[in-house]
This record gives sequence, structure tokens and C-alpha cells, in this order.
Amino acid sequence: MSEKLARVRGHLQQAFASAPANEDVCITCSFQAEDVLLLKLALELRPEIPTLFLDTGYHFAETYAYRDQIAEAWKVNLINLLPAKTVAEQEAEFGLLYQQSPDRCCGLRKVEPLFRAVAGYKIWFTGLRREQAKSRAALEESAPFTLPGGQQVLKVSPLADWTTKDVWYACQHYGIPLLSLYDKGYSSIGCEPCTFLPSDPNDPRSGRWGGRKVECGIHIQAAPAQS
Repeated sequence: MSEKLARVRGHLQQAFASAPANEDVCITCSFQAEDVLLLKLALELRPEIPTLFLDTGYHFAETYAYRDQIAEAWKVNLINLLPAKTVAEQEAEFGLLYQQSPDRCCGLRKVEPLFRAVAGYKIWFTGLRREQAKSRAALEESAPFTLPGGQQVLKVSPLADWTTKDVWYACQHYGIPLLSLYDKGYSSIGCEPCTFLPSDPNDPRSGRWGGRKVECGIHIQAAPAQS
């Protein structure tokens, strides 16, 4: 564990050295275990790092309460990213998109706000791990990520090779309290209408979107622009 933690700190230090200004680096945080752990380690080196949270308006009440608890306790430079439309406005215009068209709902409430925000930074830290899903099996610890406008940001995932056990052990080591929804059996936590208890104990994301998909789209690169 000490070796893995040292590697993570090395990634953070290298990135911070190449981007000394706060406005050059950001970290996304869903306030799930791996994200909170990475945030804790990042704050040790850069206390003012911009921390982006996708406030979709559909999160569990427990998620919002936990976000506020951690943000206050750790003095997080929290930036809540809001969609163009409120939940009420979207539902009035389109109905319950999360039921009818979950890809479009994620696009409006997650993908667009995040990519718009990340475009303002040079380096983007994430808590992604290869073990989380088959779609993340080839995840690189550091690689250029192309945004819809063609701009590239360096996406760094220092926990890429970490297991769930590694994450929980490290959180226990640091005394990090975790989101209470884990105690109810959830293993991957997103918006409340699209998050269920896992149907497959060997697949932590099997409770997302009722099995209709496994990714919201924020970790999928834009297609190359046509000339």
C-alpha cells in the first residue's frame, strides 16, 4: 500500500510541477470512495485545487449532505457544475429523460457541463480505476483527452490500477468517512433515479441505469473533427 500511495503522490507532484497555477489543474469528484481518497491526497499538495462536482439535481440526499460535510471539513475549493436547465425545466420540456432517453439526460446534465468546465484547464485528475468496469479495463494513468471542440486536456487517473480493497484500506488508514449509501449495499453511486443495488456482485456498476448502459459519457472522447 505504501508503494501505491507513493506512486499516486508522484503523479500528483509531477502534474503540479508542470502546471504551477491553480487555474491550470482541476479534479473531478463524485464523492464516491476513490474520488474522495484522491481528493484527500491532492489537497495535501495543493489545498486550493478546483474540485468539480456535477450537480445534476438528481443526486441522493445522502450524496449532497456528504458533499457538504467533506467540503466544509476539508475547506475544499468546490465548484458545483450546473446544467443549462434545472430539473423542473428539463422535465417540463422533455419529460423524464432518465427513463425515456438516459443517454440524452446524461448528455444534458453531465457531459455538457463537465466538458465546458474542463476546457478551462490543462490537467484533469480523476479517480477512475480499471477494476470499476470492463469499459475501463484499458484505462491509462495519464493520457491526452480530446474534448468536443478539439481541445486536448491531460487526463490523469493515478488510481487506475487500484482495487476496491486498496481504496477502502487507504480510506480507513486516513480515517476518511465514506458516503453512507455504501452501508445500504450500493457499490457505484450516481443519480438517484438511475442507481440501484448491483444485480451482479462481481460487477460494481451493474446497478447503474438498470443495466441499460455502463457509462454516462464523460469519460468517452469526442470523435475526431471532420476536415
